[in-house]
Amino acid sequence: MSSRRDFLKAGSLMAAGFMIVPRHVLGGSGYVAPSDRINLGYIGNGKMARSLLKSINSCPETLVLASCDVDSKKLGRFVNMAMEANKQKVKTDVKGYGNYRELLQRKDIDAVVVATPDHWHAQITIDAAKAGKDIYCEKPLSLTVGEGRAMVNAVRKYKRVLQTGSMQRSMDNFRHAAELVINGYIGQVKEVNVSIGEPVKDCDLPSMPIPDYLDWDMWIGPSLYRGYNPILSPPIEEDVWAWWRGYRGFGGGYITDWGAHMFDIVQWALGMDDSGPVSFTPPSTPGAVSGLSFKYANGINVYHKDWGKKNAIQFIGSEGTIKVARGFLEVNQPKLKNIQFRSSDIRLYKSQQHQQDWVNAMKSRKDPIANVEVGHRTASVCNLVNIAYELQKPLLWNPKKEVFLNSAYGNQMLSRPYRGKWDYLSF
Repeated sequence: MSSRRDFLKAGSLMAAGFMIVPRHVLGGSGYVAPSDRINLGYIGNGKMARSLLKSINSCPETLVLASCDVDSKKLGRFVNMAMEANKQKVKTDVKGYGNYRELLQRKDIDAVVVATPDHWHAQITIDAAKAGKDIYCEKPLSLTVGEGRAMVNAVRKYKRVLQTGSMQRSMDNFRHAAELVINGYIGQVKEVNVSIGEPVKDCDLPSMPIPDYLDWDMWIGPSLYRGYNPILSPPIEEDVWAWWRGYRGFGGGYITDWGAHMFDIVQWALGMDDSGPVSFTPPSTPGAVSGLSFKYANGINVYHKDWGKKNAIQFIGSEGTIKVARGFLEVNQPKLKNIQFRSSDIRLYKSQQHQQDWVNAMKSRKDPIANVEVGHRTASVCNLVNIAYELQKPLLWNPKKEVFLNSAYGNQMLSRPYRGKWDYLSF
């Protein structure tokens, strides 16, 4: 009788919708219970978002419920792609939006993926944190130092989990190189050379008629207005990387595009995730787009220059040299490539898959590998390099107070004016 009463009671609770059934009861190892799902909204549906959809969809816990873009053609394509991705798990509709704030109002969305042009990162991330969403924000985290610090403060205030898209930290060769450096296997670091492209420049593109499928005013958003040009927002028929990245007010040139990857590994390897350089020295030739250097308090100099490999880093130590990029890890002491680290060595955070690491962090409520402070500090290095190239004068930086010690003009460039109703400091 007791067993029958328990059975009937359980049945009535299930009928009323009150029973949570453990995943091991309902399915096999690949099953994810609805209560364990992380429902996502994608903000920005261009080329980067399509790549992220594939990698994030490989995380079994995720499901896409919504997407947003100011280009109705890109939005429509992404909605269809997301619904196809959902079919691999649970057949679920994806709703499209033209305004990201409507997406953020949905209570059923747990987290957002921000893959917009860089000039939108701060405003959207802070609004998402205020709305109680966790965040995956593409690199570079911010367009200015002021934006980055505000993003850190907002994410911490609202107790959100943020992963920056500097995914090289989740690649074995970069982690191995960083552990060799930080544990002294190449001796004392004498200099670091970083080979990436040129700094940001003013936008000189001619204005052209705005396509009827594009909300150009919303694309500009918080930045100062300028006319439409397809190089800034390519039509869907052109499967290219949009070059808003190269122009001031929207991106930071290759300094932020690839610097957000390569300077990030330098910061990691030198143990500077909570700090940064103390001085920046531009090249002696006015207008040069390489040759800048910056120095850390420990005396290590980092040079932005072409040292023979593209988008790569060279660590030169008193006892060895390491060269690392996405396609290679080269050491002049072969034994270091497969070395067994000592138990006393510093071992860096190990992430095997950048997006899954974000998912794991959301579940544990702990920081992921490229958390908001890490993303801010790396973006700061990039943005400060661009300022030094523009001002063409040596700059002294206080990484604790995040101010220049010898340039009032430089300090004015640590933030930027926002247009109209947009205000990233409102949190």
